[in-house]
Amino acid sequence: MIHDKTISGSPMEFPLLAQAKRLAPLIASKGAENDAAGRVSDESITALHEAGFFGLMVPASAGGAEANPLQALSVVEELCKADIATGWVVMAANVATASAAAFLSDAGFDDIFGNARPIIAGAGAPTGKAEIVEGGYRLTGHWTYGSGCLHCDYYHAGAIVTEGGKPKLVPGTNAPEVRTFLIPAHEVEQKGNWDVLGLRATGSIDYSITDVFVPADHTHPPTENVGKRGSDTYRIGVVGFSALGHTGVALGHGRRVLDELAALVNAPSGRPSALANLGGSDSFKEDFAAAEGKLRAARALAYDVWSDITETVSKGEAVPLRQFTWARLAVSHATTAMMENSVFAHKASGGVGLRKGTLERTLRDTFSATQHLVVASNSLRDAGTDLLGLAEGMRWTPRGLIAGD
Repeated sequence: MIHDKTISGSPMEFPLLAQAKRLAPLIASKGAENDAAGRVSDESITALHEAGFFGLMVPASAGGAEANPLQALSVVEELCKADIATGWVVMAANVATASAAAFLSDAGFDDIFGNARPIIAGAGAPTGKAEIVEGGYRLTGHWTYGSGCLHCDYYHAGAIVTEGGKPKLVPGTNAPEVRTFLIPAHEVEQKGNWDVLGLRATGSIDYSITDVFVPADHTHPPTENVGKRGSDTYRIGVVGFSALGHTGVALGHGRRVLDELAALVNAPSGRPSALANLGGSDSFKEDFAAAEGKLRAARALAYDVWSDITETVSKGEAVPLRQFTWARLAVSHATTAMMENSVFAHKASGGVGLRKGTLERTLRDTFSATQHLVVASNSLRDAGTDLLGLAEGMRWTPRGLIAGD
């Protein structure tokens, strides 16, 4: 298959990909239960943690697998093929956990990773304020979309640094300093508020922190892209981690949607007559083939882009703006393919897609996944800006292109 290549061997040789395939039946079997509970089951989380999935992108020195981008993409894709919410939690936690493991100071790393394999999750958007005090900061704020927080040991939270109650500016600019903070779970107040259409099992709750002291060593800049430990993979930074993860989500879940539709068409008995008739029609076959082509084309682009990026970082080089642009274009393309194929599956499935069940849940999950800021329409606009040669002096952030180095 087209993605079974990396510059360091096939992802099929990567142990966590084999483990993802092994755990897929368990993960898939918990989908409905997780959706109803609004969280991934303890059984699944334990199995994933014991197998090392929450260390997928964590440096080996912290007990992680230190996956390269292609390996990480293949694992997230496989998990989301089994259940998108479970894969989403693993993906989101890895962004936070891997960033902390790679970018914390040595003292902070020893504090948090020295004798443990923590799960770190949260929201990096700088909606909090962190007042400078002796030895660190006093952090206060409210955050939303904390995917995976129901299972974490530490929360990660973005905040604007203040001094004397006023934003501290980055030297030579008018921009406020922003940092990512790591806070033990027992010091965080969970607010819930995850009453949503789909992705219910991600447990992407709101949470608040009120005047909590955070040691300076338990923080790091969100824009770091050269790890203090681990391989050169961390040169993709948080911008790369997020694009990579959401690409795997779209490809894996997109595959699940088409597999579920095909299974309904080929069911030996109990098929709704409308779907049975569609399964034998020329127009349905044409549309299904087109949907397969759309997904595989998106997949080919994604693996081509991330193969190039993997090669770049393996040389110890910085990822250039254009490669980040291709990565954002790839995740947008994959998400669009997932969404359009889900619309097709919904229309083709008739009453099956309408009633509570696996296909109905996959459709709800699809449309919820399309609302994430990483795949917002401005990503395509900004990709076009760069592809037209209009992005000189700009850089990518999770929210899009901005001016500045």
